[in-house]
Amino acid sequence: MSRQRITKAIRIRSDRTQDREHSSPLYLTSSFAFDDAEQMRATFADENDDYIYSRFSNPSVQEFTDRLAALEGAEDGFATASGMSAIVASFLTFLKKGDHFISCNAIFGSTHTIITKYLPKYGIECTYVDAANPGSWEAAVRPNTKMLYLETPTNPGLDIIDLEAAGKLAKKHNLIFNVDNCFATPIGQTPIDFGADLVVHSATKWIDGQGRVLGGAVVGKKELIKEIYLFCRSTGPALSPFNAWVLSRSLETLDVRMERHSSNALHIAQALEGHPAITWLKYPFLPSHPQYEIAKRQMKNGGGLFCFELKGGLAAGKKFLDNLKMLSLTANLGDTRTIASHPASTTHAKLTEEERSSVNITPGLIRISVGLEHRDDILEDILQALK
Repeated sequence: MSRQRITKAIRIRSDRTQDREHSSPLYLTSSFAFDDAEQMRATFADENDDYIYSRFSNPSVQEFTDRLAALEGAEDGFATASGMSAIVASFLTFLKKGDHFISCNAIFGSTHTIITKYLPKYGIECTYVDAANPGSWEAAVRPNTKMLYLETPTNPGLDIIDLEAAGKLAKKHNLIFNVDNCFATPIGQTPIDFGADLVVHSATKWIDGQGRVLGGAVVGKKELIKEIYLFCRSTGPALSPFNAWVLSRSLETLDVRMERHSSNALHIAQALEGHPAITWLKYPFLPSHPQYEIAKRQMKNGGGLFCFELKGGLAAGKKFLDNLKMLSLTANLGDTRTIASHPASTTHAKLTEEERSSVNITPGLIRISVGLEHRDDILEDILQALK
């Protein structure tokens, strides 16, 4: 992450009104007025970039996407109402009946549902491949393969996929390379630097950072984002101006927040590794992580998440969660407050036991989203719960 990208993302802003605000105003309007009939005609004919309707574009939303694109090193972006609407838009804009795409097998539970339950209704096929073994992906490519989709770090097992290798595979076979960068954020890694064409985000998580609003975004190559814009303009998964305004403010502090989240997570993971109640623990910047070398090569920090397997399985997992006194139990991550979750019974509960096992989601798996509290207070709560 270059210093220029961070500074640019903070300084980009929507135009000031006549009141000369230092902080960007909030544009809570559904539509925009025109000075005359000719301006209105020219705008609807795409002869200028004037705003028409907030389902299409809005100054508050545009500021957010411009800032996120600057951080990711992308040419353009489009914001959506949630992370899942961003992912679905990135699929349905480019995939049609008879198409095939490749996905890593370790992905968010709702994304798995879209891929296995809904896309087949439209004649779109997907082949899952081992997230931890991208060298085997070549065999999955077919003549009708159009896209390579992956998450790294993966959800929730925190496997690290080699972005450089995946980018080379996508380029070799002329595939759209689509990366979910929610867990790492553009502060942790920038997939476009490794050949990604599209980067999707659930802005609800680290980008917001306080568990306040929902939001999503797709950034990437300008010609691809234009197609996503046209798809979303008609289908309507628009991000609200208020949520965009909140998320844009959040991007101003994302760099400093992720520095704290990551340092807290590393400290706590180091302290817990080897604990007698834990079978194994994974954090990308621990030397014990199976893909540690890849993580160090493509990530700027290890992120704010770690996971571990409790001895005693499901019963131990439930007891651990019930014993926590400070950590929150909630269906989110990326908050200022530390969150503990049990993926097998929550975010990935709809997967079969075999599907969960294939991506190492065991009955005793606990995922911790490390917040901004003092690291010793977080560690103290986890240690007392482990007793």
